[in-house]
Amino acid sequence: MGAPGPTGILVVDKPGGMSSHAVVSRVRKWFGTSKVGHAGTLDPMATGVLVLGLGKGTKLLTYLVGADKRYSATIRLGASTPTDDADSAPDRFAPANAVRGLDQASIARGVERLTGPIEQVPSAVSAIKVDGKRAYDLVRAGQDVQLKARQVTVSRFDVSVPELVACEYEGSPACECVDLEASVDCSSGTYIRALARDLGDSLGVYGHLTRLRRERVGPFTLDQAVDVPSYEALGEGVAPVPLVSLAEVASAVLPPVELSREQAIDVAHGKFIDARAGSGGQLCAALYQETLVGILEPRAGGRALKVATGFAQPSDFHNP
Repeated sequence: MGAPGPTGILVVDKPGGMSSHAVVSRVRKWFGTSKVGHAGTLDPMATGVLVLGLGKGTKLLTYLVGADKRYSATIRLGASTPTDDADSAPDRFAPANAVRGLDQASIARGVERLTGPIEQVPSAVSAIKVDGKRAYDLVRAGQDVQLKARQVTVSRFDVSVPELVACEYEGSPACECVDLEASVDCSSGTYIRALARDLGDSLGVYGHLTRLRRERVGPFTLDQAVDVPSYEALGEGVAPVPLVSLAEVASAVLPPVELSREQAIDVAHGKFIDARAGSGGQLCAALYQETLVGILEPRAGGRALKVATGFAQPSDFHNP
């Protein structure tokens, strides 16, 4: 058998104009492996944190997809677009007097209505599947896509003082819009584009995003992220960037439980172990000497733990 391929988690700062799939393709070339996946797509227009798994790290992505996220964004009030962002041209404009009538108090009330647990209809041009097909493919094919509302949580939605800006769009007369700088903490599945759209609609002036940057996914921030253009500018022959270990990542997103060598071997064999190992009755990251043995789930009414996702073989622990 050949040497095992790279395994771990890589945090990338995705450039604007590049799809998440394109970033995955770049990373495959960097490390010379096809086993690369990501923990939640970013729109091509958006920049920021994209979490990638390599090798066995792809199995850990399941536990990262649902992590809370933080975004910074620019919301433009006064015009809407078919995609709810700047990737398409505005198709509706609010009357100038309505835009000029916006004030900080009315905007604050609109923001408050979109904070906390809310029912949100995702943007139609999205990766959500409808009858097995991506919504954005159906929209491009000319179909009218109606997505169902789903509950998300916006735990923080801060906006700046509104700024009146002059806007010019090809094929449309010059107009005035209001720009807001926004910072949002939210649950997984929240569409910031939809927040911009819904804020504009609630104020009677339409709205869309002109900028979106993801600053955090769970424990991962921009401080840890590799800048793709800067890394590639170093040229060929440069050593791949170091990966975050599976044990470190799993311990950051799930309660860690330290196993004995005997327990590690049992878990690797798929056997039950006593829940008194310390899981607290929930999913946990089982570790042995800084090695991730597996993700364990409670069984037998919480009295036992069994591997839900394994990361080690019994032979890994045969030598004390």
